[in-house]
Amino acid sequence: MDDEGNPESETDSLTDPTVELVIPTLNEAHVLEGTVHEVLAYLRESFPYPARILIADNGSTDGTGELAERLARELEDVRCLRLHLRGRGRALKEAWTSSDADIVAYTDVDLSTELVYLEPLCRLLASGAAELATGSRLLPDSQTTRGLKREIISRTYNLVLKTILGVKFSDAQCGFKAATRRAVRDLVPMVKDDGWFFDTELLVLGEKLGYEVGEVPVKWTDDDDSRVRIVSTAWDDLKGVFRLRRWLWSSEFRRTRRTLLDTPKTEPTRG
Repeated sequence: MDDEGNPESETDSLTDPTVELVIPTLNEAHVLEGTVHEVLAYLRESFPYPARILIADNGSTDGTGELAERLARELEDVRCLRLHLRGRGRALKEAWTSSDADIVAYTDVDLSTELVYLEPLCRLLASGAAELATGSRLLPDSQTTRGLKREIISRTYNLVLKTILGVKFSDAQCGFKAATRRAVRDLVPMVKDDGWFFDTELLVLGEKLGYEVGEVPVKWTDDDDSRVRIVSTAWDDLKGVFRLRRWLWSSEFRRTRRTLLDTPKTEPTRG
């Protein structure tokens, strides 16, 4: 334990970890094939770890699911998971918990975050420096291109997280994250949200339960075709923040935390 009652870092370093990169999709038939080929080219030519792609489709009605299945049949290192119920959080839960990779990650299908940052994101986990990692658009070295409205909402939301929940990370919502198998095993079953708040809830739970959360400054360009409803999503996120605060203050969470801290770390060490 450290001085705050958190477990000392016990993260194992991985010499040559396998990585599965999830691409969650909802009605993305117009961009999916190009994205998959671009990601595959990066993984094969520039990425230092053995890697594959998992397309996680959640309730598409425009042929995205069928396209994902075709790509999985035709392309090596691509597989497909189809869900009938919608929700990005739901898709990531199913995809990450079904993976046998040492590290799981995800990127938005629009590739708003440049792929070159996947290597430093996964290196944080492979080196044992963290068990959760996220891209950040709000660090000093980050480069972000987006409208003023989105910029204000994002900065305000992350300030709310710091004020109400006392988190240390700078950007909860960047669609570019990675986790070790152990973190997924311990944390994902506790995440209640199946939508956009999944990202925030995962990072907050990880930090509050003593998992090191690493951040990588990224170059991020807003997707002009994004169908995310900014205001309604922000409102849902705020409701999620207060729900999460109630749980963090509850006796149930304290019991969960004690149980987790007392559970031996059983994932095998590699390297």
